[in-house]
Amino acid sequence: MFFSLAGQTAIVTGAATGIGEAIARRLSLAGAAVAVADLNPEGAAEVAAAIGGDAFALQIDIARSDSVSNAVTQVLERRGRIDVLVNNAGIAGKAAPLWEQSDEDWQRVIAVNLTGVFHCCRAVMAPMRSRRYGRIVNVASIAGKEGNPNMTGYSSSKAGVIAFTKSLAKEVATEGICVNSVTPAVIRTKILDQLSQAQIDYMTEKIPMRRTGTPEEIAAVVHFLASPDCSFVTGQCYDASGGRATY
Repeated sequence: MFFSLAGQTAIVTGAATGIGEAIARRLSLAGAAVAVADLNPEGAAEVAAAIGGDAFALQIDIARSDSVSNAVTQVLERRGRIDVLVNNAGIAGKAAPLWEQSDEDWQRVIAVNLTGVFHCCRAVMAPMRSRRYGRIVNVASIAGKEGNPNMTGYSSSKAGVIAFTKSLAKEVATEGICVNSVTPAVIRTKILDQLSQAQIDYMTEKIPMRRTGTPEEIAAVVHFLASPDCSFVTGQCYDASGGRATY
C-alpha cells in the first residue's frame, strides 16, 4: 500500500471533531495507532471508540506546556514511539475588527493556534530525533497567506504557523524528520459556527471552485505528508484551497 503507516504511532490534536477527526480516521485506515488528542476527553474517547483498532483517546490542552508534555509521555509509555504529529487543533477567535478586540481575545488565539504548535513540536523532538525519523504536519490556513478581515488574530497566528514550519524543517532536515504545513481554505466544520455568515460567504466567494472543502479532502493531503513516502518534501506549505491561493 502506498503511504502505509503500518506499525507507526500518530498523534492528531483537535481530533474529536472536524478536520482532526477525518485525519485520525484516515491515518488509522493506513495502519497507524492514532492518539485522538483533544481538550474534550469525552469527544476524544467517542472518536477513538468509533475508529477502533489501536486508536486511543488522549486529553490535551495545547496552550499549556505541562499538559502537552504529560500527553506525550503517556503516548511514549503506551506505544514506545511517536512517528507522526499532526497539529490540527485551533480556534477561530472573536470575529470583529481590530478596535473591538481585547488583549484577551488576541492572546487566546495566539496561545492555542501558534504557541500550541510550538509546545507540541518541541515535546516530540526528543523521541523523533533519537530514532532519526518523524513526520510533523501543521494545519495552518489560507488566512495565514492572505489575511481575512475581522480575523487579525487568527490570520496572524496561521501566518506564524507557516513560518514556524519552514524554520523547524530546516533545523531537522538532516535528521530524517520532515515538517510541512497544510493551508486549507474554508472547510465545512463546526469552527464555522464561530463566524458570521457574511465572513463565510466572503471566504467562499474567493474560492474558484465556488464551494467549501471537506475534512476528508484535507485528510488526504495530510496523509501523504505524514507518510514515509514524504521523504524529500520538507518545509513546504501545501494549499488545499479549491484554487484560491496560487503561491
